Amino acid sequence: MIYIFEHQDTGEVIEVSMPHTELDQYKVDNPHLKQIITAPHIVGGVNDRVKTDDGFKSVLSKVAEAHPNSNLADKMGGRTSKAIKTQSIVRKHIDKQTKA
Repeated sequence: MIYIFEHQDTGEVIEVSMPHTELDQYKVDNPHLKQIITAPHIVGGVNDRVKTDDGFKSVLSKVAEAHPNSNLADKMGGRTSKAIKTQSIVRKHIDKQTKA
């Protein structure tokens, strides 16, 4: 873990890397330093992106094929731009007819 301390006399801010088990003793040994509490730094992985498994992509693709008008179908990109535009026009006309 990385802990941030401020020197009481100079105001200098330092970062100290140590295990949590050594923190209390470090504070006792360095009474001139005051710990600055910050949010923990959590590392999630390379570029903070989790790659979707190919098997799961296959399942999503089959679900999107079975439900071509769903948001999932839009995300999976299984339809051509022409099909998407056509569906948009159909939805527009259905909305007009149901309102009338």
